Amino acid sequence: MSQTLPDQVFIPEDFSEEQKMIGNTCEEFLEKEIFPKLDAIDSQADPQLMPSLMDKAGELGLLGTSVPAEYDGFGMDFNTSMLVAEVIGAGHSFAVALSAHTGIGTLPIAYYGNAEQKSKYLPKLASGEWKASYCLTEPDSGSDANSGKTKAVLSADGKQYLVTGQKMWITNGGFADIFIVFAKIEQDKNLTAFIIEKSFGGITMNEEEHKMGIKGSSTRQIFFNDCPVPAENMLSARENGFKIAVNILNIGRIKLAAAAIGASKRVAKMSRQYAGERKQFGVAIGTFGAIQFKLAEQFIRIFASESATYRAGQDIEDKQNELLSAGMDENQSKLKGVEQYAIECAILKVHASETLDYVTDEGVQIYGGMGYSADAPMERAYRDSRINRIFEGTNEINRLLAVGTLLKRAMKGEIDLIGPAMKVQQEIMSIPDFGSSSEEGFLVAETKKLGGLKKAFLMVSGAAVQKLMTRIEEEQEIMMFLSDILIEIYVSESMLLRTQKLATLRGEEAVKLETNATVLYLHLATEKIAFSARQALQSFATGDELKMMLMGLKRFTKQDPLNVTQIRREIVKGLAD
Repeated sequence: MSQTLPDQVFIPEDFSEEQKMIGNTCEEFLEKEIFPKLDAIDSQADPQLMPSLMDKAGELGLLGTSVPAEYDGFGMDFNTSMLVAEVIGAGHSFAVALSAHTGIGTLPIAYYGNAEQKSKYLPKLASGEWKASYCLTEPDSGSDANSGKTKAVLSADGKQYLVTGQKMWITNGGFADIFIVFAKIEQDKNLTAFIIEKSFGGITMNEEEHKMGIKGSSTRQIFFNDCPVPAENMLSARENGFKIAVNILNIGRIKLAAAAIGASKRVAKMSRQYAGERKQFGVAIGTFGAIQFKLAEQFIRIFASESATYRAGQDIEDKQNELLSAGMDENQSKLKGVEQYAIECAILKVHASETLDYVTDEGVQIYGGMGYSADAPMERAYRDSRINRIFEGTNEINRLLAVGTLLKRAMKGEIDLIGPAMKVQQEIMSIPDFGSSSEEGFLVAETKKLGGLKKAFLMVSGAAVQKLMTRIEEEQEIMMFLSDILIEIYVSESMLLRTQKLATLRGEEAVKLETNATVLYLHLATEKIAFSARQALQSFATGDELKMMLMGLKRFTKQDPLNVTQIRREIVKGLAD
């Protein structure tokens, strides 16, 4: 695991004034058009309300953020489109509709469409004249997407395909004009993608699904009954559909992380406001230690998710530009750039969605009885947050994907995992360094601690691969523990790099809030990693080998005592300043 320096990462504080203005435009749109209408949106009493709001978003250019300028879009860079996703992410059901349209609904055409398809569809999708949806999931085909049963049969004259099948959980299904549909041709092993217009006919749908949350998001089952699709509406090549689905979902995952951060920030802001206004025993509840704990943790976890998400977003952008400069086709460079960071996309989807769930759960608790009332904002936030751990692949699937992809790349020789793991095994046989981890210098001790956590991951993952070989992916519990370690390392490192970069820009005293958040998060992450590593080791190792690695783990996760209560109180005070 290589060393990354603070000046090599992008942090949200790096956004330009122009990018901040785009974010402000999104905030103003939510305040004016969405927040006053949340009840009406959720009721779906007016089926034209959501499409009309999408039209207004289109007028502001919010539907064309990732569409190239030549097709009437804005062609924003990756992190700017992430910023839009973050701010709009606070918009509850509307955020889901917009995300589905601009992401999985539009990007397959933008990245895989031919010149004619792009010219025909992208301008209308960017303006909002046409709304898009994505039809992958089937009743018997969820996480195992390639097992779908929808069929596409070529007509005798070769001019069109007749598509027949059932799709479910289709976001925007009730008002979409364009469907990105995945089907199999004859006995093909892999899916093929098609662009289907509602006007083609042969399309029927069930009534709106009754859901726990995101009630204002149109979600339908859609039936294609010999739907006639012109042969030229095949998207990309035959059997390339599964690859399209995988690559577009990578983008969807990191964009979902950004949206979850936006939703988390709004809930945390309301929590702080309520805690400052609500009085019990003659004082604001925000002065109570139990509430301060919650407010501090909300901030810490959001800061953590945000740091990691925008770091990865810029890494994707940089890789895309590097590939483009090397002569790769523009669309191919965009796809390959995201593919290179598929592990990070999975990590961030998990971390940010679980951050949102924590933040909203504690938001309800801070509001107390009012948190359970549908007349207060937390009830909707709580219900709407839960889907994010299922969207874009469940968090369990994404945990397995993150570590599974890492191990596959290691086995292919793309990543050197075994070499460093062997060095760590040799190190645990040597005399340990009993020096204190509290070295002088700004976050020097934390940097050293992070190095130990990386060694812990290398030790456990290396031993697991050596012991289990190709069977390791069948041991899902071990894979999940490894993933939890990987997630905490990546997020902790991202926070550390962000805070170090901020200290360089502003001075150490000016970043006390961020420093406290980083120190505390890393301290708690170390405890989580120690737990997960022990669980993993005890799942496959025994005897002296296990004892030796547990001793090594203790060394790699060693840390000095920390007054976590005092740090949380300082964080809350910093938020109030």
